[in-house]
Amino acid sequence: MLDARWKSVQCSSPAGLHRMAYKEWGDPDNPRVLVCVHGVTRVASDFDALAASLSDTYRVVCPDVAGRGRSERLRDPQLYGVPQYVADMVTLVARVTAGFEDRVDWFGTSMGGLIGMVLASLEGTPVARLVLNDIGPTLDGAALARIADYIGQDLRFPSYDSGARFVREVSNSFGPHDEAQWDKLARDVLRQEPNGEWVRHYDLALAEPFKSMSRERAEQDQAALWRAYDAIRCPTLLVRGELSDLLSHETALEMTRRGPRPRLVEIPGVGHAPTFVHADQIALARNFLLGS
Repeated sequence: MLDARWKSVQCSSPAGLHRMAYKEWGDPDNPRVLVCVHGVTRVASDFDALAASLSDTYRVVCPDVAGRGRSERLRDPQLYGVPQYVADMVTLVARVTAGFEDRVDWFGTSMGGLIGMVLASLEGTPVARLVLNDIGPTLDGAALARIADYIGQDLRFPSYDSGARFVREVSNSFGPHDEAQWDKLARDVLRQEPNGEWVRHYDLALAEPFKSMSRERAEQDQAALWRAYDAIRCPTLLVRGELSDLLSHETALEMTRRGPRPRLVEIPGVGHAPTFVHADQIALARNFLLGS
């Protein structure tokens, strides 16, 4: 197993160019690629444990989606949304599969699952196998409102410890983790500013599209996501946290009857969303992706 390497790729938006950073694990010449994409306020390093486990078989590519972590921010905040993210991922896939077959497997948590869902629905998609981690076409409105409010708060912490306590409190739905795991979940998304304060490692303007979302637009987006989901034909695994407030059990069951008709696995004692840092969760992903 090789150590992870940070790289970047230049992407395009209607507002100009931006660089997207990504973390790559495993043999750089391995044509078998797994792309792992994080949730709305998380980062590529969320997948360190999963990537380390799978890098014996895959070259694992984990991007910081635009506006997060090491990636550049978008000049127009209204572009923070699935269409732009899908365009960026097409560019990323073209980069990491250059010289090889245009084919990747995909693991998407929350927002990363929405991106994968849309990409997998397209004619000529490079997505061969798909894991959707606690996400679907219909999302709970109250949970979305909670997330939108949380994203836009300009929170500043006088110390790392106070920032880490906040991250742990708002991430309680991730389920049980030991102290080292909680510390990593915090360190991955906090950064220290020159004045000594600690802040979250993303563009607060991510909240702008949520604020401007109308009920009519939300209904249109939901219908479009179901159309995309119904067009997916690749083998798919759907994972749901048993206590998830974003993806309901009823929606998950409906997903098993439509589109790719995935196998549904619900993880007990976990809400939104399973982190896949635990051995049993990693084994679940490994067994599906490797076809055993």
